[in-house]
Amino acid sequence: MPTKLNLASKPFSNRSLPWVVTALVVTVSVLFLIVILRSARQTKAQADSIQVDINNLQAQEHALRQKAQAIRSSLTQDQLQALTAAHTLVDRKQFSWSRLFVDLEAALPGVVRVKRIAVRGVATRGDETVAELELTVVAKTPSVITDMIAQMNREGVFRPELRSQTLQRGRGESGAEYELAVNYKPRAGAPVDSVALSGDALAKDASVGGRP
Repeated sequence: MPTKLNLASKPFSNRSLPWVVTALVVTVSVLFLIVILRSARQTKAQADSIQVDINNLQAQEHALRQKAQAIRSSLTQDQLQALTAAHTLVDRKQFSWSRLFVDLEAALPGVVRVKRIAVRGVATRGDETVAELELTVVAKTPSVITDMIAQMNREGVFRPELRSQTLQRGRGESGAEYELAVNYKPRAGAPVDSVALSGDALAKDASVGGRP
């Protein structure tokens, strides 16, 4: 007689396969967890090291400020004035009229005439020298000055602010004078001569020959 196999009563099954898959998933998860924990420890160690450096720099800065304050407190009023004058002189020697004229030549429209320039202050910020100028120019129409100010602000070498406008009243003269307060940062790489501004010259106004 033929033998009959009842698969319904004894179904085929591989009981080891789920355990193998489970073991693989757990192993991979543990490996990823180890990698994440190690990365987190390294990140925390780097953050702690950076914080230590920041704290050290802040402590050094505080110590230097206290030392500077102690030195300043020990100086007499005359010595303080001399120190301020020395710093101002150093800043002034880094300012060049030649560079200023080159930058103005590049920035001003041909229809604008420079009547007067006055340097009111020079300071050093990092590696840059900046100056506060008083600039008086002559133009026939206000729109020319408006366009000039906008163009200067876009280029960034001069930051002008219009202070006043005075009509020209001389015989044969037209247009108006415009007084500007200008923050000036010299153009990098501009061709300049070796002529620097001395302390006496800085206090004086510079008159520049006008453009047509």
